[in-house]
Amino acid sequence: MKLLAGFEAAARLGNFSRAADELCVSQSAVSHQIQLLEEQIGQPLFHRVGRGVELNVAGEVLLQSVQRSFGTLHSGLTRIATYLDPGLVVLVCPAPLLHGWLQPRIELLQDRIPGLFPLFSTDETARFIDEIDVDITIGNRPIQQPGLLEVPFLRDEWVVVGNAELAAKLSSVPLEQHHLHTGLVCLEESLTDDATAGIFRHQLAAFRKQAIYDDVRLLLDAVLRKRGIACLPYLLAYDSLAQGQIAILPGYPRLPGTTWWLSRVAGQPRSDMVADICDYLLADAGGK
Repeated sequence: MKLLAGFEAAARLGNFSRAADELCVSQSAVSHQIQLLEEQIGQPLFHRVGRGVELNVAGEVLLQSVQRSFGTLHSGLTRIATYLDPGLVVLVCPAPLLHGWLQPRIELLQDRIPGLFPLFSTDETARFIDEIDVDITIGNRPIQQPGLLEVPFLRDEWVVVGNAELAAKLSSVPLEQHHLHTGLVCLEESLTDDATAGIFRHQLAAFRKQAIYDDVRLLLDAVLRKRGIACLPYLLAYDSLAQGQIAILPGYPRLPGTTWWLSRVAGQPRSDMVADICDYLLADAGGK
């Protein structure tokens, strides 16, 4: 690596002396590095031109590979530096919950905990605290890993919603005539899931299906775009409801949804910020 660093600097700067200044070594040290590298490769890499140097064909080929490799190494070191930030807290959370309920709280969370640098991941395969540098997880069941504090902190529900403009229009229409004024967009798994299938067989059966999605965030987007009404998780819709973009339609049942669990290391975590975040989330969960 030392030989390649001397070679890269000399090739880029076209001068052994300037390369030595950049690397904080003597010019003779750079010359020696280049000599050793050329001996290992078995051919020269430079042409001497006046007081400087130019790469030959072999040198040009090697420089391209070295600079690509140095770029990759620099990128990796930069990523490692990010993980060494003292304010870093890694939280794994399902994307719908992060999108609808947690995202609106991040700014307030950082205001309350100065220096907090959160890293949010939606990779739900990360099911072990600390094993892959995870501090907090939110999931639909306990991890049941030894040494963890695990508590149920949010209970979701399924609600029928529509775009605010559409909801205002439907408010003056009898419930049994709603299907004459709008269509239905739905989540594929909701049509067969025990928790939600009943509402599609009864209260929503008369509606014409406009589209079916396999991602609940796209379902919310369809509601916002006035594609129709939908039955979706309350916590996903939380921010859109708070901003008045959509509204819960009265008269339709609200169905039990997921119970979300929060998990972290029991006792003193590696950072006080981890405990502070958990305390904040647990305290705020009551006002979901």
